[in-house]
This record gives sequence, structure tokens and C-alpha cells, in this order.
Amino acid sequence: MHRIVFMGSPEFALPVLRKLAAHYPIVGIVTQPDRPAGRGRVLTPPPIKLLANELNLPIIQPRRLSEPDAFQQLLHWSPDLIIVAAFGQILRTAVLDLPNFGCVNVHASLLPRWRGAAPIQAAILHGEDQTGITIMRMDSGIDTGPTLTRKSIQITKEDTAGTLMVKLSELGADLLMETLPSYLSGQLLPMPQNDSLATYAPMIKKEDGLLDFSGPAIDLDRKIRAFNPWPGAFTYWNNQILKLHIAHSVDFPVEPAGRKIIYQELPAITTGKGILVIDELQQSGRNIQTGKEFLHGARSWGA
Repeated sequence: MHRIVFMGSPEFALPVLRKLAAHYPIVGIVTQPDRPAGRGRVLTPPPIKLLANELNLPIIQPRRLSEPDAFQQLLHWSPDLIIVAAFGQILRTAVLDLPNFGCVNVHASLLPRWRGAAPIQAAILHGEDQTGITIMRMDSGIDTGPTLTRKSIQITKEDTAGTLMVKLSELGADLLMETLPSYLSGQLLPMPQNDSLATYAPMIKKEDGLLDFSGPAIDLDRKIRAFNPWPGAFTYWNNQILKLHIAHSVDFPVEPAGRKIIYQELPAITTGKGILVIDELQQSGRNIQTGKEFLHGARSWGA
């Protein structure tokens, strides 16, 4: 059997590792270091570390894969294949060239569309009705390597980045299992991407969540869904951050943009085109509320 090293970190990678470990010998796991998280900034392990411990698999957590100790461990594991799923670090050439079968990535888009760090969010932000998974062989570029297989999935009007991530992670695990036998037997050959069709999904920062109400309400609805659960879309009210978790757009002519109004017993904000009606939101330091619950205590909204 082929010796496989798995590299991954967040929840997206969990179904991939679970299914892979059920069918192939995993000789080692590489994941990100434990990092502070939550309000208490408690040192928290990445989800893949918890699963690796459950499966009793050896783990390393280098800050950089280029660290000599990390590469020496990879050499010791002597993998025939490295599987990558949302690892979060760039792989240098020495690592890419190490296994006989290279490094195979489970990428959450239909490449060459949405190369980069945030493909799930990008698909929702741009109002697309489908996305998918691409199994690809990695090269030194960012998601530029040749593809092995692809499978699409519909994006619903209710999908957030969180719900779509769950669907795509399961799809990615299944597609990888379908792909590996023919790839490892030499029957499936990588196909080059058409670079002229490439689009790029850059990394998202926390401050990107600030909403600009001069744009159309439908775009703001998409941004709220794309940024749920992280980093969260937000505006300001009473000099405090107000996070918007679920909203919908209504084609309703109201001017000017940015006004706080009440629409059908729900809080809403006027935009450059239509209004954004808020279904669920969260005031700073409080729990998530429905729009109606919020209005009970927010007498000045719409005043």
C-alpha cells in the first residue's frame, strides 16, 4: 500500500482525513500550531489535530513547513503521496517533489475559477449558483497545478460560507476517494488548467466585514452570507459594532442609503438599491437575536 502524509487544519479537512484514514495507511499528519482563540484567547488546537489524536496518528505542527525539523520528519515518513486539504501554508518545491505521486490538493472551487485562500466566500459574494470541488496535483503556484477530477454542487439562496463549507467538505472527501484508485494506478492523468479563465479569491481579513450601504442590497445580502460564520459582516449602531448574521434584500425604493428603518416589523437599512432587511443580528457583548427581538429593546431604531 502507498504511504500517505496528510496536511490540513480546519473543519473543512475533517471528512477528508476521516475517509482517507479508513481506506489508506496514513503515516503522518502535518497541521498548524495551536493558536489562541475566543474571548479568553485560550490556546486551541486545530480540528485536524483532535481527529489525528482520535485516530492515533503521528502529528507535527511546524510554524513553517520550511523548518529543517519539519522537512526531516517528512523525509523520515517517506510518503508516496501527500494529500492536502486547507492546510494554510505554501508548500515549497522540495516538499512538492518529495513523494513519487506528488502532492494532491482538495480545493473548494471548480478550478481555474477561484484560486486562492477564500474560494467558498468568493462564490457566494459573486452571486454564483454553483461551485464545487477540484482534486488537483499541486505545483509551485497558488492553485495553478493540473487537475484530476471536478464535481459541482448548487449554491442555494440560503447558503452561508459555513453551510456551503460542510457540503463541500463531504463532497471533497467522496471525490478524493473516487479519484485516488485511478490516479495511483496511472490510469488518470493530470490535465493542465486554462489559465485564461482563472479568477482569484484573496484571503479575507476581519475588517473586510464592514458593510457599505451605498451598494445594492442584494450584494450586501451575499456578503453577509459569505462572511458567516467568519469574520462576520457588521455595521455600527449607537457607536457599537452590530453584527448581521442573516438578512435578505427587498427591492423597495427608499432614499438616502444608510437610513435605519422598520420594514414589516423587522429592522432594515436603506441601500443604494433596495433595502436590507435584518433577520438575525448580534449587538456587541450579547447573544444573537432575531430582528423582532432586537426591536423590542431598540426603541430608537427607525426613529
